[in-house]
This record gives sequence, structure tokens and C-alpha cells, in this order.
Amino acid sequence: MDNIRYSINDDQLDASTYLSLVQRVWPGNYQINKTSEALRQTINIAAWDGTLLIGTVRILTDGYYFGTIPEILVDPEYQNRGIGRRLMELAWESAPTSIFLGAQPGNEGFFEKMGFTRGLTSYQKKKPRT
Repeated sequence: MDNIRYSINDDQLDASTYLSLVQRVWPGNYQINKTSEALRQTINIAAWDGTLLIGTVRILTDGYYFGTIPEILVDPEYQNRGIGRRLMELAWESAPTSIFLGAQPGNEGFFEKMGFTRGLTSYQKKKPRT
């Protein structure tokens, strides 16, 4: 774990690099131009093993009232090594606001161990990704 480097808004985190991690965690068909735009609109915290992106958390915030975590991703080969915990610690330190998030079923315990408390019930209405 000594060679893991963390960075906030690192210039190396481009859409192509980000999508290589996304494909290892959530395989799918993603558009690079839309991914690039999404990354420009968030505070991006990355975990690197050398030149390999192994984890990331994004913070979407208005800078004053509200902040949320759209996703936290850790490469399956690197999970259960404290990387997600460190990413969330850095997200908390970097966020200009409180953080609100939705946890995928089964992941609630991770966030509760990080000091997050259950709050409002979340709802979703999904549109197909274009």
C-alpha cells in the first residue's frame, strides 16, 4: 500500500483513464465526451498505483448549500485494502459543504463506519443513458 498515491483534481484524471476504471467496476457503454464533461463538473479525487488509476470518488457540489457523492469506485483487485476509506476521508476534507449520498444496497455499513448517518429516503427515476 506504500506505493498508492492520492490526488485531488489531478490533471492525469482524464476521461479515458477514468473510463478504464469504470469498465473494471461497472462494465458498460459510456461516451468519452459526456464522461469528460461530467468530470469537469465535479471535484475528483483519485487513487493511483503508479500510473494505474485504481480508485476515485467524485463530489458534485454547489459550493455552499449541497454536496453529494455521485459514485465511489475502487478497482475490484484493490478492494478491502482501505482505499475506499481513504478516498472518502479525502472527499470529506475537500468538500466545501456537508455531503449527502445514496448507498447501494449492501454498502450501508461502509458509510456508517465512516461516520455517515442514515437520513432522508432517496428516490430515483432513471432515464436511459444516451
